[in-house]
Amino acid sequence: MTAPRPCPPAPGLMEAYASRFDRHFRSLAQRRSFREYLAGLLLPRDRNKTLTALAGAEPVVQAQAAAVQRLQFFLSEAQWDEQAVNAQRLAIVSSPVKQTSDSWRPRRL
Repeated sequence: MTAPRPCPPAPGLMEAYASRFDRHFRSLAQRRSFREYLAGLLLPRDRNKTLTALAGAEPVVQAQAAAVQRLQFFLSEAQWDEQAVNAQRLAIVSSPVKQTSDSWRPRRL
């Protein structure tokens, strides 16, 4: 079996999180779409989290844009195991966090 092709990284610190799910997606397009979906969910947007907003498109005017259609296909038609992805998400969320620095603690005034 050949190694999967590398995926363009998700914005900022999301890549460390997104890469933990790569084994659940068969193709580069699925890994890329997952990162775009995460970015749409987690990054601030001016509008509610509709499909067009998740893809960063304008409603109505760009509803048929390629980014919106890719995300629509990923969420509704692509073959991936949403239960396995959710189980992975829950495992990550419930795992204890390793403290690497005290810099995150609030300062007392």
